[in-house]
Amino acid sequence: MNLSQIYQAKHELWLKILFTSFSISDEKIKNELYEISQIEFRHLKWLSNHLKELNIEYNYDRFAIDFAKETTFESFNYLIHEIQIVIKNYDLDNPLFARMLSDEYYFVTRFNHHLETSQNTPITAFNKERIYQNKILSKESIDALTIFLFEETYKEYELIMVYSYIQNYTNNITQYNVYQDLIDESHYHLKCFGNMLGVMGILAIPRTLLKEIYKRDDMKQFLIDGIEEEKMAKEECQKLALAVKDEELSKFFEFINYQENYHIELMKKLLNQ
Repeated sequence: MNLSQIYQAKHELWLKILFTSFSISDEKIKNELYEISQIEFRHLKWLSNHLKELNIEYNYDRFAIDFAKETTFESFNYLIHEIQIVIKNYDLDNPLFARMLSDEYYFVTRFNHHLETSQNTPITAFNKERIYQNKILSKESIDALTIFLFEETYKEYELIMVYSYIQNYTNNITQYNVYQDLIDESHYHLKCFGNMLGVMGILAIPRTLLKEIYKRDDMKQFLIDGIEEEKMAKEECQKLALAVKDEELSKFFEFINYQENYHIELMKKLLNQ
């Protein structure tokens, strides 16, 4: 693999670990997998910086990812196999790849540890039952929640990748810091929505991003469009809070709605820059 191909493989590996974390019901293992995915995302960020320094273009193209497994042991074995494929291509004379290899050797030991010590439990994140915990929701509420979660999962994934791409090419420290805040917020939202998709049995990885979405020349228009998208997300949160006849879920979507307010302010700050 060349560096651009390794970048694609690392992008795919991050998503495989991240969405596997959403599929696991055991909270301790789920949280560990999520933290591992965050380290993988840092790998991706550092590799983006490295490619920029070498003046090598990279993109967000992906192969199809078949991560849906029936048991936790199948998931652990799948992730071990996927890591072993990627690490074969590292240049270990490069400190960046040496760090990645060290991390991923440890990840493999953790997955093997769970294979030896934990129970092999069924995974229900792909059963398509569309039941959210023990809540009794109307068909209209379930339909509204389903559409919202699919749309917002894609949106948060898109924002993480777009902001990361632009952040990598900015020399303005204020812009860099604002993009980091927006990336961190989108990680949190993606985690919330991904876990909810898993609970409902409809977990899926979002579609691939088109190059036109993140390779933008007109930054002013990009930010204007982004502000409008955040406003639309706010409206969808408000609609869902009303449509879902459940106080706990309604409060959650109101919480997300108010977070979108601050995202708009951050993007206005970038626009003023």
